[in-house]
Amino acid sequence: MHEQKTPLIRLAKRDAMPSWQVWCIRGGSFVAAILLGALIFGLMGHSPMEAYGTILSGSLGKKTAIRQTVKIAVPLLGTALAIAPCFKMRFWNIGAEGQITAGAVAASYFALFWVDQLPGWALIPVMGLAGAVAGGLWALIPAFFKAKWGTNETLFTLMMNYIIIGVVKWLQGGPWEGRPGSQIIPMFDSKAVLPKVFGVHCGWIIVLVLTVVMYIYMKYTKQGYEIAVVGESENTARYAGMNVGKIIMRTMFLSGAISGLVGFILASGANTTLNDGVAAGVGFTAITVAWLAQLNPFAMIGISGLLAVLEKGAATLQTRMAVPASISDIITGIFLFCMLGCEFFINYELIFRGKHKEVAKQ
Repeated sequence: MHEQKTPLIRLAKRDAMPSWQVWCIRGGSFVAAILLGALIFGLMGHSPMEAYGTILSGSLGKKTAIRQTVKIAVPLLGTALAIAPCFKMRFWNIGAEGQITAGAVAASYFALFWVDQLPGWALIPVMGLAGAVAGGLWALIPAFFKAKWGTNETLFTLMMNYIIIGVVKWLQGGPWEGRPGSQIIPMFDSKAVLPKVFGVHCGWIIVLVLTVVMYIYMKYTKQGYEIAVVGESENTARYAGMNVGKIIMRTMFLSGAISGLVGFILASGANTTLNDGVAAGVGFTAITVAWLAQLNPFAMIGISGLLAVLEKGAATLQTRMAVPASISDIITGIFLFCMLGCEFFINYELIFRGKHKEVAKQ
């Protein structure tokens, strides 16, 4: 016999926690993020109270600020809704950025070249439909290869982002260039611009409707059930008679179509033109939104809003308090890190070695 020490720290899967404990952990992580951010502001010589006050007033203090915050939140929410069914299915769609861009390209084509051929009442719906179809088809390519040959969807969807962004760069400096040498695509005609509701383009209404639709789709429909079964086990799904390849392609087309619709909203509502940075990183940030919301469409509203407040408020910090952009990014990163980190402590617990020693027999 000899004495054998247990590991200093052990990781164990938690049993189901009461909801109040879950929310206590999430609340604690939010408080921790605020305190860490305050420490950063203090080290930089700024008043934490003043800095946080500037973030809130800069994002929610005036009507114009609220409108800008909503404009930031809209594509985040829409894209999170798009990737949620894929992630539920354990298909890691990292290509929302490219699917947004593909949708924006298709919508922009009709905005630039069909503005005189279509009546005003038909142009916007056609642009939206074109964006959805283009985004869906762009997403269908990696889905087909995954279903047919089992390719790695993470790498495939990621690389396709760069392909479509390269296409837009070519369009900017080639066929769609406005003034020669400018490498800028012309602004859309007013008929091709989304109308405003309460001072913000009506894309916010579209994504709120999509939130309800996606909640019902994923929770109460047969297709939503099939997505959940495939996510749990593809073998189980096949044993139950499901066509896994078909479900993968159908779900990815839906995901890409919603992303393409977001691209249409960005091109027609927020930017009123097309450029190679139309997605502006939304496709990647939305992954964080979806995970933090546990793929719950309604929870995505609050998380998208919080990130929009941080982004808009951080921009105000730079102008009002001369806080460097890097510090603003650090503060946002701290909040994201703490919010994601809390999910670890909800699902796992750390067990520290006690004073006793285990005795093992040889």
